[in-house]
Amino acid sequence: MEKRIKKETLLLVNRELAFQNSEKEKRAAELIIANKELVFQNLEKEKRAAELIIANKELAFQNLEKEKRAAELIIANKELAFQNQEKEKRAAELIIANTELAFQNDEKEKRAAELIIANKELAFQNEEKEKRANELIIANKELAFQNEEKEKRAAELIIANTELAFQNDEKEKRAIELIIANRELAFQNQEKEERAKELDLANKKLAFKNKERRIQTAELNIANRALLFQNEEKEKRSAELIIANQELKRAEEYQKEYINGLEEMMFMTSHKVRQPVANILGLSYLLNNQSVNSPDELKESLDYIKQSALSLDTFTKELTQFIFNLGEKGKIVFK
Repeated sequence: MEKRIKKETLLLVNRELAFQNSEKEKRAAELIIANKELVFQNLEKEKRAAELIIANKELAFQNLEKEKRAAELIIANKELAFQNQEKEKRAAELIIANTELAFQNDEKEKRAAELIIANKELAFQNEEKEKRANELIIANKELAFQNEEKEKRAAELIIANTELAFQNDEKEKRAIELIIANRELAFQNQEKEERAKELDLANKKLAFKNKERRIQTAELNIANRALLFQNEEKEKRSAELIIANQELKRAEEYQKEYINGLEEMMFMTSHKVRQPVANILGLSYLLNNQSVNSPDELKESLDYIKQSALSLDTFTKELTQFIFNLGEKGKIVFK
């Protein structure tokens, strides 16, 4: 059961890591799309600049035409004394040319204004893309930090499993020693019964041999003392084995509580931390994208961020106390 629980825990950790990697790939894809948009906007800017250059060339050409028309007007004024009809025609042409020139100047001013607006929009879009790139870098750093924390937790879990396996091996060794001690005790009991049988035979012979009785009585006393000593040693070993088994059971219970505490801490970290962080990032994204249109909405968003921060702070305190208690249990297990 413990191995299954550990495997399921590692599977959960791997799934969360895979989910975070997929989120990272999505952010990278968004950054690529943003870069493509920036390239497209730069191309549009270059096109607008080229149009402005062409418009400037047309303006210079029209100014030259205007100078030519002015020269023609001077000539027409000199000939006006002799050619009134020609003067009227030239004057009409000059009025038409001035009207067209004024219209062309208005059009050029409008294009210049549009180009200024387009440049401002392009600068604003560049700033927004830089902000998104910074957010993506921060998200990547947070993801790397979370991956490191998960690797540390997985390493701690592997160390705890290794220590549990070592303690189980020690328990099996103690059990084998207890079995051997029980076998020795049974063997010694058989020896004791045989000695008792021999003692009965010796007592029967005592009725016929008084001298041998004293010698056998002395031998029997020595054997009884040795047997009592062995029984006392066996009782001491049995008491030590019982105490050792009790300590192993206690250590195993503390270790189970320690492993359950680690798993609970991983669950708390992956859920209770992720929710307020996700809320803060989501609200920050809305604020950066100027989705908030009124002071009330801004205040409400800030209140949500504050609540998420307070929730994260409360969980940090709980996690600190939980880690302290878990450390105390760990000290008992390692002892």
